[in-house]
Amino acid sequence: MLLLQLHSLPPSLHFTPFTTTTTTTRRIRFGFRNYVRNNSSQLNDTCKVNRAYPFHEIEPKWQHFWDQNGTFRTPDDDDLDRSKPKFYVLDMFPYPSGAGLHVGHPLGYTATDIIARYKRMKGYNVLHPMGWDAFGLPAEQYAIQTGTHPNLTTLTNINRFRSQLKSLGFSYDWDREISTIDPQYYKWTQWIFLQLLKRGLAYQAEVPVNWCPALGTVLANEEVIDGVSERGGHPVIRKPMRQWMLKITAYADRLLEDLDDLDWPESVKDMQRNWIGRSEGAEMDFFVLDSDGKERDIRITVYTTRPDTIFGATYLVVAPEHLLLPSLVSTAQRKHVEDYIDLSSRKSDLERTELQKEKTGVFTGCYAKNSANGEAIPIWVADYVLGSYGTGAIMAVPAHDSRDYEFALKYDVPVRWIMMSDDKSINNSGKAFPGEGVIINSSNSLVELDINGLSSKEARLKVIEWAEKSGNGKRKVNYKLRDWLFARQRYWGEPIPVVFLDESGETVPLLETELPLILPELDDFSPSGTGEPPLSKAVSWVKTTDSVSGRPATRETNTMPQWAGSCWYYLRFMDPKNSKELVDNRKERYWGPVDVYVGGAEHAVLHLLYARFWHKVLYDIGVVSTKEPFQCVINQGIILGEVQYMAYRDQDGNLISADATDMLYEHNLLRVPEEKVIKSGDSFVLKENPDIRLVIRAHKMSKSRGNVVNPDDVVSEYGADSLRLYEMFMGPLRDSKTWSTSGIEGVYRFLGRTWRLIVGSPLSDGTFKDRTVSVDEEPTVEQLRCLHRCIAKVTEEIEGTRFNTGISAMMEFLNAAYKWDKHPRSVIEAFVLLLSPYAPHIAEELWSRLGHTESLAYESFPKANPEYLKESTVVLPVQINGKTRGTIEVEETCTEEDAFILASRDEKLSKYLDGQSVKKVIYVPAKILNVVLDRKNIKVGVQ
Repeated sequence: MLLLQLHSLPPSLHFTPFTTTTTTTRRIRFGFRNYVRNNSSQLNDTCKVNRAYPFHEIEPKWQHFWDQNGTFRTPDDDDLDRSKPKFYVLDMFPYPSGAGLHVGHPLGYTATDIIARYKRMKGYNVLHPMGWDAFGLPAEQYAIQTGTHPNLTTLTNINRFRSQLKSLGFSYDWDREISTIDPQYYKWTQWIFLQLLKRGLAYQAEVPVNWCPALGTVLANEEVIDGVSERGGHPVIRKPMRQWMLKITAYADRLLEDLDDLDWPESVKDMQRNWIGRSEGAEMDFFVLDSDGKERDIRITVYTTRPDTIFGATYLVVAPEHLLLPSLVSTAQRKHVEDYIDLSSRKSDLERTELQKEKTGVFTGCYAKNSANGEAIPIWVADYVLGSYGTGAIMAVPAHDSRDYEFALKYDVPVRWIMMSDDKSINNSGKAFPGEGVIINSSNSLVELDINGLSSKEARLKVIEWAEKSGNGKRKVNYKLRDWLFARQRYWGEPIPVVFLDESGETVPLLETELPLILPELDDFSPSGTGEPPLSKAVSWVKTTDSVSGRPATRETNTMPQWAGSCWYYLRFMDPKNSKELVDNRKERYWGPVDVYVGGAEHAVLHLLYARFWHKVLYDIGVVSTKEPFQCVINQGIILGEVQYMAYRDQDGNLISADATDMLYEHNLLRVPEEKVIKSGDSFVLKENPDIRLVIRAHKMSKSRGNVVNPDDVVSEYGADSLRLYEMFMGPLRDSKTWSTSGIEGVYRFLGRTWRLIVGSPLSDGTFKDRTVSVDEEPTVEQLRCLHRCIAKVTEEIEGTRFNTGISAMMEFLNAAYKWDKHPRSVIEAFVLLLSPYAPHIAEELWSRLGHTESLAYESFPKANPEYLKESTVVLPVQINGKTRGTIEVEETCTEEDAFILASRDEKLSKYLDGQSVKKVIYVPAKILNVVLDRKNIKVGVQ
């Protein structure tokens, strides 16, 4: 039996155990007081390393405190105050690889943590969990290579990931941690499959798949690149196999319509719309002809969105996997067609449909009748048509489809123009015209069809009406979306809970009481070599009996794909320990849907679409109360490796400028150290030879490029708060950014300055005072204005997920605060609370040193007072003897005396006032200052 081993928390650091208090806040207060009392001298004893501030002591201290006190534990139902609003913020949970985290991973995690901490301080009940998407091919491949059971490597990887995430201070509720490999989790994944099966949404079919012999498994289209597997680069072929399918197409319209109400990036919604690909058109029938030109009892049905162009159809194309193809091929062409089918089987769907690639095909030797004009047109087989889309066959109209036009020119197929554009230059361009226009050359009195002179739209309706009346076709709505291939020939996945009766082959679902169906132990996880999944080797597990009839049966040996467990995990976080149902209705109604879901744009279609499909099924059967799982989705950008400076070399090894010639090749690039580079205008050049312009570039972090930055190293040198702050300061969350070590040094200095402003400079032995240098005095109006402008900006930017500009506002506040003679406690405390979602460790420590005996995690987030946000200065015109000579900037409440002093000090105005006798001053506050001079003393030439 494979069991997920739960992690153990770090040992207690002199914490007094909790009493039987019921609320989270009281538990945290109690633990905080004991912790501070028992550890008050720990920092001063060890803080003698020359650092900007003692992060190396602060961060472990507070991480242990949060862990031991359950600071971020979301209350269970009994303790939950339902009068408070809820906020569910979620990361797309990670696949725990052996490489651990790199600095690109925490980008989204830091963003969600800032939001979670902010919402707690705003009075929300916050659900902020973490778990592991732990089944999948990488762990299985590693197990095959090393002979280590994937359960062991996966648990090791999980422990490493968890440790790294905790070291960054993320406020996850670790009591809710889940993993897809836990049988108590995948029990409910199997339960969902049974519900799909019960409703006819899961079925078996013989379908063409991407089969990788080396990996011994079926691969999804996105796992195949240029005909080889993304993992390992092994050849992939197309072959028909019995597969489990999920009928996602039954939900196509709902998946499309409900996108409109979601707060998602428009680019993601457009990707899903395009993936679903709803189109309206018609299915048209073409009868196959024999060698004598007579109709055979075989018809090819095509789907077209442009039935108005039927008179321009000069050939048909069927996909290489079309079921009718064997009956269409002539004897003379059979060998050519078979070779072509074999070649096509080695291409992915993406390769076959790429627009820029040259189209290929083979004539079948057979013809079909175009029912609109009665002409015999050739039937070709070409791999740019997919058997999985529409009917697997198209009518080709080369004059009005660019793809068909290229094909027709290549293979000398007739091109017939049946539509004119209002733009005459298009009609005479000699290129395909795929747009809308007026129909020509489209009439046949024998079949009573005439669409000449009609617009494209009118013609479409008339052709469909004719086709339905004559029996040659029908109106049809079609989708690009295909049913979800749900089986993998792998070991490391969820077992599918069905058996097949040995006598009849009948499929029998397991009873719900038999779940979970546990994945059996195997020593040999390698592919069988026969196409049979590795699970077929577990003979004693495979051979079983049907629990209802008692008859001999065989278990399904395919497993579910990795996507399965990630389709519904957000629901389990709401109720992770429920052994009786997937999720409690009351908890789901409170927490659902997810308010903010953050993850990479690479999951824009498949994961998000599959999760939406399962959610809608669960909605239909009453398990969930919302139509959609994720109200708001945010795609964070990626972090690229550090900028590389590259110089080109000629054949003799001499450096040449990047703009010197077009004959520059990648293999002639040489990396140049940053210290040898200077910027010149918009370019970078060699210091020693500025005529050599360099190429600058940055790549996505990967082990193969050697540009991975380990967050453990960054935390060790600069601290977790610096890493968190820097990743948010690099630029807008949704943009891609380039890592820079000098950049993190900047935010590290900011935190050091914050520490010194509040705690003071270090003592002679390198330690710091236990308290702070803040004073118990009322702040000045200017100090309050500075603070409340910062509060308003930070609040606005967190709400808008513009974290970088929120940090800038805090930096501006700090610069201003360093100019003050005194630092009132009330102002400093508010600033520490503003900083806490971004840099929680240093904030907690400063809060403690400010004299507080409670964690700041649930303190109220500061609110900006509008009174201090009003513009407090005005531009005051200054007149000398009634003539305006300049302006000065003054406070609205500025007195006449102060205004006159400011005018006297102004460089432009002082020349009119120096040494002069003032007869009278006329001052209208915030309006004007008029200085009337004694004319007896006015210097010659001044006026």
